[in-house]
Parts: sequence; C-alpha cells; structure tokens
Amino acid sequence: MEGSALALPQFRTRLGSPLLLSADASSAARSSSGRSRASRYDTGAPPSRAGRGRVWKRDDPESSPRRAGISGIPKLDPRFSNKGAGTNKAPIINFEVSHHRAVAAVRLLRADKGKAFVDLLNEKANDSAENEMGYVERTLGFSTRNLDDRDIRLVTVIVAGTVRWKRYIDFLIMSLCSDEKVFSKMEPLLLQILRIGFFEILKLNVPAYAVVDENVRLAKVALRPGAGNMVNAILRKLLSLKETDSLPLPKIEGDDRAQARALSIIYSHPVWMVRRWIRFLGKEEALKLMDWNNSDPYFSLRVNTTNGYTRDDLINRLDDLQVHYEKSIMDEFVRIREGMQAVLQAGLLKEGMCAVQDESAGLVVSVVDPQPGETIMDCCAAPGGKTLFMASRLAGQGKIWALDINKGRLRILMEAAKCHNLDDIITDVHGDLRLYAKESTAKYDKVLLDAPCSGLGVLSKRADLRWNRQFEDLEELICLQDELLDSASLLVKPGGVLIYSTCSIDHEENENRITAFVQRHPEFTPQSVHGYVPAEFITDEGFYSSSPTKHSLDGAFAARLVRSLH
Repeated sequence: MEGSALALPQFRTRLGSPLLLSADASSAARSSSGRSRASRYDTGAPPSRAGRGRVWKRDDPESSPRRAGISGIPKLDPRFSNKGAGTNKAPIINFEVSHHRAVAAVRLLRADKGKAFVDLLNEKANDSAENEMGYVERTLGFSTRNLDDRDIRLVTVIVAGTVRWKRYIDFLIMSLCSDEKVFSKMEPLLLQILRIGFFEILKLNVPAYAVVDENVRLAKVALRPGAGNMVNAILRKLLSLKETDSLPLPKIEGDDRAQARALSIIYSHPVWMVRRWIRFLGKEEALKLMDWNNSDPYFSLRVNTTNGYTRDDLINRLDDLQVHYEKSIMDEFVRIREGMQAVLQAGLLKEGMCAVQDESAGLVVSVVDPQPGETIMDCCAAPGGKTLFMASRLAGQGKIWALDINKGRLRILMEAAKCHNLDDIITDVHGDLRLYAKESTAKYDKVLLDAPCSGLGVLSKRADLRWNRQFEDLEELICLQDELLDSASLLVKPGGVLIYSTCSIDHEENENRITAFVQRHPEFTPQSVHGYVPAEFITDEGFYSSSPTKHSLDGAFAARLVRSLH
C-alpha cells in the first residue's frame, strides 16, 4: 500500500455485497465478493513478519505476569527439514494431521503477514481452494486432502476466533513461558498452532484430548518432534489452569491508562480503542461493545426484487436448506446466524436471488431515498452493495453513476449489476472523485458519499480490523473524508441532496465531519432523516445512527445535506 493520501481509495471496499473467500488480495479482486468499507483503507496493515525460525517481536509486548512453564525453544532436529517444500510437482498429501487445523494455521500465518483476508464467509471456489492448498504445501512441506463443507466452517470459525482473541491468547501463552524471550522469538508457525489450541480449549470447548493430540501431531509433522513436545507441555499446562479456575488475568487497577491496558487484554482489543470508548461511551457501554465485537456475528440477506423474487421466496429456499432465519425490520431482509455456507453452496447469491448486506447499510439507502426518474452519483461505489440496492429502488426509471478509483472493483460491481439485471441502470465511472469533481460539469439530483472510514462499527464481522487500525489513522482519515465531502458537494444540483455515510461509530468521523462541512459550505443545510428511517435510529441532531449494542446491527452513520437553490 502506498502511503500517500491519493492512493488510499484504491484499498476501499463496500459493506453490503456478497462476501467470498479469497486466499490473497489478488484473488479477492477476481472474486464477486464485497468487503466492509472499512477495508478500503488499511493504514495500520500489519508489517511482514519474520519467516520461520527468525525473531518476531510482538506489536505490543507490554509486561505481564510470568508463570513457570516452558523455558526454551527446542532445537531443529537435523533429521527433519521442510526446505524445498512445495517444489515437487506431485504434492505429498498427509492424512495423519488434522486437515482443517493445518489450513487454519497457514491462513493465520498469511493473515499475520498481510497476505490473506480473515473472511467470515467462504465460497468453495475451485481456484480459491487450489490456491490455498498451494500455500499449505509451500508452508508445511505437505498438502492436505480437499476440505469438505464441515472443514471449511471449522477453518472459518478457528481463524476468525483466534484473530479476535489474539491479544488475550498471547497474554496467556506468555504467562506460561518462564522467559519472555521464548515468546518473542517463537517461530510464527509454532505460535499459530499454539493460538489455535488455546482458542479451541478456551472458547470452543473442544475435547481436551483432541486439542492436544491433533495440535501436537501438527507441530511434529510440520516442524519437528521438539516443537510438538513444546505444544504438548504448554497446552497441558493451560488445561490444568483451566480445570482449577486459575487462569492468569491482569488486575483492573491503577489509573485510567493501566485499567485500559488490563481491559484490552481481557477483551482482546487495542488499548487506544478501549480508552477512546470508555471516554466517549462510558465503561459499561464500552464493555458491551467489546462483547459484541467478540461474539459470532449474524448475517443478513437482502432479496433481489428486481429479478422478481420476494422475501417469501427467499424464506422458502432457506426452509429447504434447513437454515434458521428471522425476519428483519426491513421488508427486503432476513437475518441468519448459522447456515451461511449452505446458502453459498446452494448458489443463492450467484443466481441473483439475494445479496449479503447488513440492515445498517440498507438503512443508509433509505436515507438516500432513491426515487424513480432521479439521477444519482454514488461516489466511492465499488464493489457496489448500496449501488445495487439504490438501483433496485428506481424501478427501472432513472440512472446511477458508480464512481470508484479501483478499476478491478468496478468490474466486480458491474458483474453483480448484470447478475441482478440492473446493468442498464448503472454506469461505471473509473476515476478519483477529487479529480473527477473538478473536471466534470454534470450535476446530479442526489450524491452519496459512503466514505472510507475506520470501520469501528463493523468489528464483529471484520475479525482482523481491530489489529490493523492505529489511533493515528483517524487523523489521516478525517482529512480524507473532508476532501471527499468537498469534492462530492460540487456534483450536487441546486436543490439536490448530498448524503454522507460511514460504517464507523466515532463522532470524529460522523457528526463532527458534518459540522465542519457546513461551516465550509453554508450553501448546504442538514436535513433530518425523520420519515426515512425508524425513529429509534434518529439522533438528537437528526442524523441516522445504528449502534451494535442498542440495535444489534453493524454501526453506521448517515446525514442528509440539502443544497440551496441559489
């Protein structure tokens, strides 16, 4: 990722489109998936980690209590080597190790290096599966059998959960090592295997014998016997502490900073987020928010009415698939917590029956209130979840221009538009909004700026995002949001409406940006969203705001700004 602000929009994606498994960033661009808008801008993307056997220092090696335990890292047995792994033309398939744990360990390695996404939805596409097996073979020196649907679900759960609880798990691992150097110098693959074992024991309640046996075997085969012995000792120590209810935890005491550090370990969030939320939300609400972020997320499906489907049609298909659901507050949506793999494998997304989109994003479209015959510019549009929903609201009359700096994601948007029979209503525009607005003479009835943001409202679905954000990112994002708002305002007709939205719950990115914008542009007046969304989502200032803890939805924000006629 380039460091300049001009390059930032290239990394933005959109909340509310089908999400598919991607083994790496390039394959994500080829898939028809959409990702949270928060992923559009990854200021704090993790640096590449040291390779196997090299020193790897933790991002936040704060002091923590040490327990007696393992005091050294076993030396490499000369009889075992993984040099040249993956170079054989015929892959060596190992049937002794746990297949889903092997794949999960490699995916966690790649995620730590910033070369893989921690997606909570997967579609078993042939190219993705082949790519992932290639990574497994090159990393471990052997391949596994192809994963079945159950294996895929387990990989998804283990990877997402391990990433969410990484700070807490690492604290425990350090506590079971008698020397901090043992942890700081631990091989990346060995660490991932331990993290998987800790997560299974602490959060999944997998039978102890299975966790120990399978992770020990994986460490022995993928690394060496000594590594397996180390995994065995640490996991058995963890089990002993768990059984006696004596797991080490930091004490919540001292000043505000010290208490925030302790809470950041217990709830596995960055310290700066904990401090910020306690300051602005209060301690009780901050703890509820972190609980929400650590819980297994639900997903919402939006039926594609343009293709002639109704919500009842979608419900009937879910019944056939034995997927439990609940109706949403919005007529086009249903919510599911389990069974998404069945939905994906059944092809409901590919056949254009529905899309994965949170109601919070749907309510942003309600704030836009697309009407037949209108012209709408969707700035920063790709990969197009809100674009498609707005287009469906036009009932075949009107036009939407979808602008984005990322050409590959625009292609994904138009492929999805064709699948939903909306490609005659949507026109893609490749370019930087800031340059386009200066050069274009076109004006539109409505302009939506769904801006790049911190994504602090979607952390339950973006397991890795909390670790890829730094406090310093907010300042850079705020400057970018102001620039994009100024540019978007140039495209609004006199009497037209500018809609600003984010998937953040931070006032600096939301209300404060509107206040600053109106001061710079007195020709725009905020308009209440009353009548566009239910009253429970309307703030005292008349903005739309959804809260994970209050509404059980992703956090989002939107404001309507009307341009004067003169």
